Amino acid sequence: MEIFINKLKEQDAEELFKFECNNRTFFEQTVPSRGDDYYIFETFKNRHRELLKEQAENISYFYLIKNGSGSIVGRINLVAIDNTNGVAYVGYRIGEKYTQRGIANKALKQLLNTASESRVNHIQAKTTSNNIASQKVLEKNGFTRICINEEKNDLSGQKETFIHYSRSL
Repeated sequence: MEIFINKLKEQDAEELFKFECNNRTFFEQTVPSRGDDYYIFETFKNRHRELLKEQAENISYFYLIKNGSGSIVGRINLVAIDNTNGVAYVGYRIGEKYTQRGIANKALKQLLNTASESRVNHIQAKTTSNNIASQKVLEKNGFTRICINEEKNDLSGQKETFIHYSRSL
C-alpha cells in the first residue's frame, strides 16, 4: 500500500476525530488511554487547535498518514523538539484495519527523511513493553534500545513498563 504523510491542518479535525474514536479500543490495548474527555468532539477540537499552535511554533510536527485515496490510516508525530540540541521524540499509531501492512515502517522512513529538514539530528522514542509491533518498527528503522523502565500512567494510576529507543540521523 502506498502511503503519504501530510502535516496536520485545521480542516483535518473532524476526520481525525472519527479515526481516533473508531480505533480507541484498539489503541488502548497497547498505549495508555487519552481519557474519556479526549473523545468529546469539543474537547478534541480544542486539543487539535493546541497541536496546530505547537506546529506553527516549531515545537512539534504532527502528520496524518494517508493512503492513496486520501483516507487517514494512522498518525505520526515529531514532538518536544529541542531546536537548540536537535533532539525530538517520535510517536505513531496505525488504525486497526491497517496494521500488519508495513504502514508504520513506511511512515517512519518518510518522517526520518523530513526530520533532518527540521534541524533534528537525534530522535528518541518509547513504547510499551507489550507493543511488539512498534518495537519491531523502531528497530527496523535503526533505533537502538537504550533502557526499560516502569512509569505511572497519569490517567489510570497503573504502572506500565516502557522500552526507550534512540537514533541519530
